Amino acid sequence: MKIEVVGGFRDRQALIELDLAEGTTVWEAIQASGLQDQLPDLPIDPARLGVFGRLCSPDRVLEPGDRVEVYRPLRADPKEVRRQLAQIERAKRNSVV
Repeated sequence: MKIEVVGGFRDRQALIELDLAEGTTVWEAIQASGLQDQLPDLPIDPARLGVFGRLCSPDRVLEPGDRVEVYRPLRADPKEVRRQLAQIERAKRNSVV
């Protein structure tokens, strides 16, 4: 079955097309892809894997045409960023009065 494995950074990405046996798992596909050789700095965390934009476990069995995605860690926590922006806005409103 044909599948893709993708991963990357803002400035470089890798898309690897593979033809694997039925019953292959997400983790096995990542190992077979050689993604770690192409992007050695990309951390492959079993908790940050997905298929077509949906998180999944490494032992999920793939179907023909699936695209396995390796997600990189966030640089900043989105909740914390929103909290900081709200504090800045409050400070601006309070200083105008």
